[in-house]
Amino acid sequence: MNVPTDGPCTSRWLLRIPPASWLSGYHASWLGSDVVAGVTLAAYAIPVALAYAGLAGLPPQVGVYGYLLGGLGYALLGSSRQLAIGPTSAISLMIAGTVGAMAEGDTQHYAQIASLSAFTVAALCLLAWALRLSALVKLISNSILVGFKAGAGLTIAMTQLPSLFGVAGGGHNFFERAVLFVGQLGQVHYLTLALGLVAILLLVFGERLLPGKPVALGVVALSIIAASVLGLPALGLATTGEIPPGLPALHGPALRIRDVEGIVPLAAGCLLLAYIESVSAARTFAAKHAYSLDARQELLGIGAANLAAALGQGYPVAGGLSQSAVNDKAGARTPLALVIASMTLAICLLFFTGLLENLPKAVLAAVVLTAVAGLLDFPAFFRMWSVSRLDFYAAAIALGAVLLLGILQGILVAAAASVLLLLARASRPHVAFLGRIPGTSSYSDLARHPENEMLPGVIAFRPEASLIYVNADAVLEAVLGRVRAGGTSEIRLVVCDLSASPYLDLAGSRVLHDLHAELAGHGIALRIIGAHGWARDLLRADGIGEKTGGLDRTLTLERLLKDERSADKSTSDDSARSFENAGPGAGAR
Repeated sequence: MNVPTDGPCTSRWLLRIPPASWLSGYHASWLGSDVVAGVTLAAYAIPVALAYAGLAGLPPQVGVYGYLLGGLGYALLGSSRQLAIGPTSAISLMIAGTVGAMAEGDTQHYAQIASLSAFTVAALCLLAWALRLSALVKLISNSILVGFKAGAGLTIAMTQLPSLFGVAGGGHNFFERAVLFVGQLGQVHYLTLALGLVAILLLVFGERLLPGKPVALGVVALSIIAASVLGLPALGLATTGEIPPGLPALHGPALRIRDVEGIVPLAAGCLLLAYIESVSAARTFAAKHAYSLDARQELLGIGAANLAAALGQGYPVAGGLSQSAVNDKAGARTPLALVIASMTLAICLLFFTGLLENLPKAVLAAVVLTAVAGLLDFPAFFRMWSVSRLDFYAAAIALGAVLLLGILQGILVAAAASVLLLLARASRPHVAFLGRIPGTSSYSDLARHPENEMLPGVIAFRPEASLIYVNADAVLEAVLGRVRAGGTSEIRLVVCDLSASPYLDLAGSRVLHDLHAELAGHGIALRIIGAHGWARDLLRADGIGEKTGGLDRTLTLERLLKDERSADKSTSDDSARSFENAGPGAGAR
């Protein structure tokens, strides 16, 4: 199964397509593993897809369409060999919480808007790829993601508890849903609750005893058999009902982007979630199997997956860690496993949908609840509280935003909070004032090491961040405050060590000009050491090098202080000799 790479028909652009890369090195011995992984992934996908489609407020078969078509699209352009693509819990809830208001109660319009959002995600992926925007996702910190995932997990769980307890539910955010749910506990359908709890126990213990196996499919099958044999739907047990057989019809969007207000923010939120989750999972398996992942190429892979899902009237899809772990543990070696999974799902849609008619909704709720349990990483909150309060506050902001505002607004607020916290950290950098380490010629921060020796008549400071417009004034204030506290008459020299500042901009250079002017007014010299090459170029071009005695890349604080002491000693000796040569009474002349 090798693809020739030296024939006249092989062009450079063809070799850039991921399948050309992994097919060229494909071994026949991998085929069995990919087939087993594909069938296993399809078995895992069926109950999850049905559950997430219900969470999104769409017919259950739409979730299966997402796995079937999304996997094919990603296999064509994605760079990961184990990533599995399909509907996710967070995106499903985002669709449910946003599209309902857009559709205004029209079921057909609801499905069309959900499909249009997938088309829009695909278009935004192409735009982001063309503009090389993959690096922007790094603006969202891991602490923000911890809070966002916890908020999403709690919100999703609250949407599923009514189905588990057999009550109506309702509400628009976590707290409203929680209040309504508590008020409906007197109407619990105990048969539904019992079946749901049994399903949760089977899922939890099954995953522990049979990791990587399609446990959820087995639980679903058992619940269907029990509901059918015991006649549970007649006792008030809610089921999925009839699922239409057949493959999805492929066609373009029924609506235009400009016809649906708010579709672009919705798609942007879906893309942000999809890209973060997909790349995070893909990097995990790329590192495990020692191959490189192209983060920019992933934009095309996710775009192709969403375009394929949208053509089949599906809603936005993404790669997820749980389904990818199933794919990997089952032995997937290449994206061919996704193709096999899609073929298996197609067979199920054609011939076996009738078996799902008596699938209890409480069991689907159990599948969702056990799936989102991994999103609730509360120990991480305690670690952040004890290690970094700023990270804890970032996570708490994301958690609160999702619970109060919903998934879409929550991820946007979390992204904004991540950027603001980044700016807050950058705007107040630590300025280390240096002292000599006893018995050495090295220098370090006096605040951290009070045992260091003070430098008589000298203040040496080191900004421990790039000196740029957001923090330059804060650094200037810190240094001038130190100078005033030390007494301007006692200080003869201030040394700026830029060794910990890899980057400077014109605002940073301006601050050094201002510092020089302020010090010169008190007869205090300013010297600069440790500037990196690019920073030296900027400082020389801006004229600060001339004011501070030059920018010597080899000059160290120890050598500078020795030179200053030598100069002071030479001046003292010259003064003494002048006095001696003048003789007695010279001062009275």
